[in-house]
Amino acid sequence: MGMKGDVYDRNCPSRTIANHATSHWGSLVLGKLLDGTRRFSELRRAVTGVSEKMLAQALQSLERDGLVVRDVHPVIPPRVDYSLTPLGTQVAEQIKGLFVWIEDNLDDLVAAQEAYDARRAENV
Repeated sequence: MGMKGDVYDRNCPSRTIANHATSHWGSLVLGKLLDGTRRFSELRRAVTGVSEKMLAQALQSLERDGLVVRDVHPVIPPRVDYSLTPLGTQVAEQIKGLFVWIEDNLDDLVAAQEAYDARRAENV
């Protein structure tokens, strides 16, 4: 039987993987790669606001975790493609489900934020 993870245990490696997959940039990259293989520059344009450094770090972490494959083509200029592994596809589908839920409930979520902000402003 395989290793059983516990993301609530700070010493469990599952927490590190969860942090990579659910990080700000990691989750957005996984969501975009669910649409298909992309080059680095395509990902950078698709995930607006990410710097080259942060995108490279996110991709490297996701690759190390076995969620993303980096495919280097021996051509000039060099071409590197990124795609999801089967495990990456599974986690990306979960994340995409969360994103769809957020988008579908955006009106209520924004209203809750505005109500919270108004209550805080009254108490200042």
